[in-house]
Amino acid sequence: MSGTGGVYGVAEMDVSLMRGPVAGAPAEVPLLDGVSGPGAEVFTAAARRLRRVVPYDAAAWFGTDPLTSLPTTPIRVENIDRVHCAPYWNREYGTNDVLTFRDVSRSSMPAATLRQVTAGYIGESARYREFMRPEGYADNLRAAFRIGDSTWGVVDLFRRADRPLFDERDLRYVTALAPGVALSLAGLAVAGAHGAPPLGQVPGTALFDDGGRVSFTDEYAERWFAELYDPTWDSPGIPLGMAAVYAVVARARAVSAGQAPGPAVVRLRATSGRWFSIHASVLRSKQGRLGPVTVVIKPASSAQIVPIMVEAYSLTPRERQVTECVARGQTTSEIAAGLHLSPHTVRDHLKAIFTKVDVSSRGELVAKLFGEYYSPLIMTPSADIVEVDV
Repeated sequence: MSGTGGVYGVAEMDVSLMRGPVAGAPAEVPLLDGVSGPGAEVFTAAARRLRRVVPYDAAAWFGTDPLTSLPTTPIRVENIDRVHCAPYWNREYGTNDVLTFRDVSRSSMPAATLRQVTAGYIGESARYREFMRPEGYADNLRAAFRIGDSTWGVVDLFRRADRPLFDERDLRYVTALAPGVALSLAGLAVAGAHGAPPLGQVPGTALFDDGGRVSFTDEYAERWFAELYDPTWDSPGIPLGMAAVYAVVARARAVSAGQAPGPAVVRLRATSGRWFSIHASVLRSKQGRLGPVTVVIKPASSAQIVPIMVEAYSLTPRERQVTECVARGQTTSEIAAGLHLSPHTVRDHLKAIFTKVDVSSRGELVAKLFGEYYSPLIMTPSADIVEVDV
């Protein structure tokens, strides 16, 4: 699959837009109806609506970082055992598989099936050989929840051999549902502020072995993982809440092998509302031998968070430029000269920005986007992770 550019341009972050019909969608497609709650509630509602018309046997729903498309949270897993977590992400980023989440995020179409992209030669897929066939699944549908060029989430659907294969009708339904899910996920990112945690927190470091398991941590990594998920994050087995961390570890190995662009970085939010930045890289000996993956986790700065906030407010490229100029304290005349615009046009851009961000002055705009605070939850972490039988 290939292609560039998003298929949906959303002017404002108004979740009421989900209530209207989607162009080109079958009339009977059940759309999201203003879903807004925290975390997996978005995916719970989407799964309930989708399953009515597109039956499936197992699924994995992930929120994604809109700048890197790496999985974050919320997470909803249906009928997939947690032992598959690490191999799942190792295949996604460590093999040259087909229909990866990167493919779906970049494609001109937001949904596709594994049999479709392999022209029926599904055995070409490592995902099919190593996971689907042993588990009895015959087909796989993947979709990206996008606003413009930004992917806010993805879904992985599986059907067993005793069901019909996914078809064009199924793809139309999933495609019709996708904009509402994307709007819900993006809207949660700008729902309000919970106050500012102290800055300058010490980063934590953890080492992951070849099997993707945590082998060493320092006290700060333990503290931050516990805040991100819960105190049982290192319990036996693989907590589903750690899926995003295992994904960035797998991405780091793929970067080291030249199979994916770097760096392997993702931003997540904890139950406290605090944002964290997680960076993973593969250590090497002086002789070039590959070692464990080192993961550095630390509370994120506002500079790392603002790009996500700007994406969530759907500011246009020009509006982003004007916003950055405002943050630098430039006057209307200075912004106009620097961007080769008329002062009147700059004022029009500012009015549009104020409306989208829901502020009434430049000071409020700078405080909301560039202040040293951490935005509220796009999810609640492990408490909102669900496993259900379908």
